[in-house]
This record gives sequence, C-alpha cells and structure tokens, in this order.
Amino acid sequence: IMSGSNSYRLRCSLAAHEMDVRGLAAAAFPHGAFVSVSRDRTARVWVPNPSENQVFTEMHCMNGHSNFVSCVCIIAPNETYPRGLIATGGHDNNICVFSLDRPDPLFTLKGHKNTVCTLSSGKFGTMLSGSWDTTAKVWLGEKCLMTLQVKWNGLGITIVVSQFCGACFDPSCHEDCVRGLAVINDVEFLSCSNDASIRRWMVTGECVQVYYSHTNYIYSLAVFPNGQDFISTGEDRTLRIWRKGECSQTIRLPAQSVWCCCILPDGDIAVGASDGVIRVFTECQERVSSAQDLQAFEDELSKAIIDPKTGDLGDIKIEDLPGREHLDEPGNRDGQTRLIKEGSNVEAYQWSVSDGRWVKIGDVVGGSSQQNSKRVMYEGKEYDFVFSIDVNEGGPGLKLPYNVTDDPWLTAHNFLEKNDLSPMFLDQVANFIIENTKGHTLGPAPGSATDPFTGAGRYIPGSGSDSQGFGADPFTGAGRYIPESGSTGAVPSGRADPFTGGSAYSSSSLPKAKTNVFFPNTDGVMFEQANTTQILGKLRELNSTAPADRKLSDTALDCLEKLLLLVTDVKGQEQPTAEQISVLWRTSHWPEDIVFPVLDILRLAVRHPEVNAQLCGGTEGASLCNHLLGLMSSEGRPANQMLALRILCNCFSGSHGRALLLGHRDTVLSRAGDLCIVSNKNIHVALATLVLNYAGRLYGQPTEIEAKAQCLSVASTALEVVQDKEAIFRLLVALGTTVAGDSTAKDLARSLGVNSQISKYARVSDPAKVGECCRLVLDELQ
Repeated sequence: IMSGSNSYRLRCSLAAHEMDVRGLAAAAFPHGAFVSVSRDRTARVWVPNPSENQVFTEMHCMNGHSNFVSCVCIIAPNETYPRGLIATGGHDNNICVFSLDRPDPLFTLKGHKNTVCTLSSGKFGTMLSGSWDTTAKVWLGEKCLMTLQVKWNGLGITIVVSQFCGACFDPSCHEDCVRGLAVINDVEFLSCSNDASIRRWMVTGECVQVYYSHTNYIYSLAVFPNGQDFISTGEDRTLRIWRKGECSQTIRLPAQSVWCCCILPDGDIAVGASDGVIRVFTECQERVSSAQDLQAFEDELSKAIIDPKTGDLGDIKIEDLPGREHLDEPGNRDGQTRLIKEGSNVEAYQWSVSDGRWVKIGDVVGGSSQQNSKRVMYEGKEYDFVFSIDVNEGGPGLKLPYNVTDDPWLTAHNFLEKNDLSPMFLDQVANFIIENTKGHTLGPAPGSATDPFTGAGRYIPGSGSDSQGFGADPFTGAGRYIPESGSTGAVPSGRADPFTGGSAYSSSSLPKAKTNVFFPNTDGVMFEQANTTQILGKLRELNSTAPADRKLSDTALDCLEKLLLLVTDVKGQEQPTAEQISVLWRTSHWPEDIVFPVLDILRLAVRHPEVNAQLCGGTEGASLCNHLLGLMSSEGRPANQMLALRILCNCFSGSHGRALLLGHRDTVLSRAGDLCIVSNKNIHVALATLVLNYAGRLYGQPTEIEAKAQCLSVASTALEVVQDKEAIFRLLVALGTTVAGDSTAKDLARSLGVNSQISKYARVSDPAKVGECCRLVLDELQ
C-alpha cells in the first residue's frame, strides 16, 4: 500500500476535446508537453503553464484527418526537425505527420486499407504502424519500407518497439484480444487485454507474470522510467498504479471508458477518457490541484451513474446491503469499494489511503448485476457464479467459478484438484453447485407473451400460448410473419408498408429468450414503394424536352412502361423480355439532369429475378456497379445519388445482385460512406439501408472480419453526422446485425467507441424503436 505522501492526486482537468480522447504521448518539445488525439478529428499539444504550476495550456491544434483520430506517437528529433514530429493515425486509413510550425500535415502516409489503430516510433527515425487491415508497415520519412502481414488478434496490430528493433508480437496466452503493449527493457514487455489481465513477457515468448486487478477491458499501459512500475487504464472507469507487482493505487474517473494514458517527464500521469477530458495526476504536493478543484472532482465523481451490468462492483442485492454505518470502518487497501444502502438507493464508495476516508464514486442504478447480466468477473474471465467455499474455519474462502453450461461434477473435480483437496469431497461440492444454481438459465426469461417493444402479442416458443398476434415490423410498420410460429398463413393486420403498400414478410428465426425484433436482420430491407403513374408521367414529360439525339422513341417508352407495370405486379406471371431490359440499361445513361425517372424504374426492376440475373450477372454486373458508382460521385446530383443507393439496396433481393455487391463491397461501401456528408435525409436513409443489407449478408460469417470492420466503420462515420431518426435506426440495426454472435466484431465496435457514440440514442422515445434498438445494441456490446 502506498503511503499518503506518494499517492497520486489530481493536478488538473482539461476540457480538451469535444469527443473521446483516444491517444496521448509525451512530446519531445517543449519540455513537459504532451499530445492528445480525439474522435473530434484533432490533435492538440499541451504545455505546462509557467504562471500556474498545476495547469496546462493548449499550444497547438492540428487538423488533417477526415475521420476520428485513434493513435499518436512522437518521432524523435533529428537535424531536419530538431523539435521532432508528431504522427497520428486515423479512422480514414491515413497517417498524418505534423510539425509544431503549422496546423496542417507536413505529409500524409497512405497505404493502409482500414483504420490505423496503433503507431510506434523506432530506431533511426523509422515508424511502425498497425491497422485493422491486418498489416503492419515500417515507414522512413514518406516511404513505406516494408509491409508485414500479421495474424489477426481481434483489433488489428499492437506493436512493440524495443531499443534496437521493431517487432510485432501476438501473444496467444491472453484469453481475449490484446489491446496494448509497453516496453519494460530490451528483453521484456507488458501486454493488456480484454480478458482484464496484464501479462509480463520475455521477447522469447515466455509469460513470466500475470497481474489482476481491473474488472473490465484494459485499454492502455505505460511504464515508469525505473522499468519496473507501470500504470494501466480501462473500461472499469479506473487508472491503476502498479508498484512492485501490486496494484498500489486505484483512481476512479467520472467517465466509463478511460482509453489512454502516458507518463510525463516529471513523473505525472495524463489520462484521456470518453468524456473528452484529459486529467493529469501528480504525487508532487506542490502540483496538486487546489482544494476547491479537488472537491469539484470528487463531486463530479460522486454524481456518476454506475451500471451494475458492467460487473465492476460484483453482484448487488439491495436488501442485503448495510447502511451508512458501514463507512465507519476503515478500508484495508487503496481502491477498495463498498456499497451501502441509502433509503431506496445504492451508493458506491472507494477507500482512499491518502485521505484516510471513504470517497463516494457514484450511484448504482439498474438493480442486481447477476439478475441483469448474470456475469461475475474472476481472474480475468466472466462467470455466471463465483462461490466462496469455506474449507478451514477462520481461514480465507476458496473461490469456485462456475457457468451454468458447465458440468457441475467436472467443475467440482477441477476445483478439488486445483486446491489440493481430498476427492472425498467430490459429491459434496458437486451437490452444492447443483443446489445453488437451480432454476438458473442464461439470459432473462420473457415475462409474458407481450412484445415489450411493440406492445403487441408475440409467439414465444414453449409459452403454450395460442396467440398469433405479432408486433409491427420495425422497418415498415406492417405485421411480421415469422415462419414456424404456428400461423395458419393469414398475415396479421398492421399498418401498410410505406415501400410496398402491403404487409412485410420476414424469414427471421424464432425470437430468442430475450425478445429482439430488430437484429440480426438477415432479410435485407428494400425500397419498394411505387407510384407508376407519377414515374411514367415524369418520364414522358422529360423525354419531350430532351435533346433530339437523346429523345426516346415511342417504342422505347412503351418498353419501359410495360417493364414497370410488369415488375410492380406482384401476382403477374409474365417475364421481362431481353429487349425491355436492354432499353432500360441504355436509357439509364440518359443525361444526369433528366435520368432520375429511369433510375426509379431500374430501382423497382432489379427486384425481379430475371432483371436481377441479367443486369447483375457476368460482365453486365460490373458495368452496372461502375455506372451506379459514377452517379454516386460527390459532384453528382442528390436525386441520382439517392436513387443509385436505393438501386444497390434492391440488388440484394436476388442472388446475382448479392454476389455482385459482395464482390465489389470495398468500393461500394467506400463511395457510399462518402455521401454521409451530403445534408439529405433520403440519402442518409438509403446509405443506412445499404450498410444494413451488407451486414445481413455477413451475419454468421466470422471469417469475414475485414468486411464487418468496414460495415462498422461506415456506420460509425455516418452516425457522426446523420440526424434523421429512421436513418439512425437503420444504422443501429446494422451495428447490431454486424456484432451479433461475433466476439471479434464486438471487439472492433468497442475499439471504435461505438458504445459512447450511440448511448445518447438509448433515451429516444419518438420513435420508440430507436431507443429500444439502441439499448439492445449496448447490451450486445457489454
């Protein structure tokens, strides 16, 4: 335990950025300065303010990325740049290199095909970059010297640069993806992981020590100059200081995600968090913040809302909690937490060794963590239960972790063997497990056959209900048909689908125990609304004013009319002719100012299996794709951009269209993502639908992680600017579909900061589907 004299306390809080602070690095110049990077797309240099000992001032702001900035490193000074350079990596796949003399980049390094997630400076002015594209690159100046294909570890590449060389090391001994590395000396380094552990490694690959203290994902590490002590930050809202292999101090922050940390030349610690604030902590009494600022920080911390589902505080049973008198007893270690009952509320307190008192760290909301999430963290892994078994009276209890999917007899056997206990206790321990886990299942069981999202009756397998009522389709408002639900075939009544005028059909599977009508959505969403009279009227009107050499003949107009009526007649048996499809293709190349009614016909036509096969198959498919990409250029007309997006969405209705778009996914989603900056809600809805349709095709394919990374990337970028609630809803469904059932995709989403990005939508009640879907996505990402 650290003594009060060398505990870290707040030096200052800097309201540094408008969004999450994702990276920090101590600067080469000026002395004592550091650099921060953020989701707000900026990098900023902070210098100590000589007039106020504890405060930092923003000296320089740099802009160069078109999307959020995720990492930063300092390139050491040389003869050309005696003050060093600052390199930043971003979600736009680029690396920007800045000097302190100008706000724009000196140069930009291009080459990565996905988010640059980590940077590290090497010897002789080299720099290493790691990316979600599963490559690491070695750079010198503006040249890429080498590209390394690296084993995917769930988040891209984490890079170690020793004193003499740069190497990429992917330890397989962590039980979840590695989030950060830090060099100790020439032969040792540390790693931190989503498994809530920190591990000490030899460069030969031998793990020599494991450190536990965090209760959630650990995002970053930094080592003190003595090469032994270090710091760590993570998703459990804490900065932890480690001395002599033990967690000697825990500092909680009023922000859920503490993304990054760095150690400054004077030994102070800077941390960046999801609230956009940089906080600097010091153990030097002269630099500690004023009593007023310390109290303000404590007040801010005390008002934090703690969600027990994060598992940070263990299981909470309010009726068993003690009252305020429990705080009269001193804690036995720094950072120890205690929960007390204050009326009907639960308050969390943490023991501060330096202050010798319990400090309130927030109010706990949401009830029992075990009731809600049924997960308890133990030695870096989540379990449904962690029992304490008293073997010797008066001695410490032994922990027995257990999941309801485990065999209780095997668990009991392993527990006895691990703790060197007699096998005679096997029956006793196994029966203890069985008795104490009776009736427990994974996930909360539905309370009734009423859909909590729609208020309507819903078929729940095993409920014994004969009800055939269904909730409304969240996309169309129409009644949903769910196969094998016992329906006799009559589609339940509901509002009309705004795209088709009819009821929506869904082939999604039976509802899970936790009712989720939103995702995964594997059917895709099409744009099917058709007013044939208006489309044909506009087509003839524009044809009458078209240039003579582009005017359509009456025969061509008749072809288009027959084709439109044919593809919108759901009961019709007649097939489109080759001539009609040929005319449609030719006229889709009309001048951009008059082509939109033809594009509208194309939108409806590609849903027909014959048209889909003819236009999306073979070389014709590549031509169609290129034509639509041309219409989607940033200089294009918004009406054409929107219709091109809708055509792409509708191409997913046929096997040829799906194959075509999956083959051109990288180009299509990149071009589509560029359109999110256009202030047009119809474009935003179409863009969101395209991402959703891609996500639906990728569902259940864990090997398609690069494609899923792009879906997450485009959805996250769009959510930065989109305002329309329907577009937001579809992006949320796309996110949910992308991460559902795929732990690696969930890790990617968390590293993007999707949780904090979408949390503001959890309270949206108009329309209710936005808030409901958002909460379900957040549950997936817990």
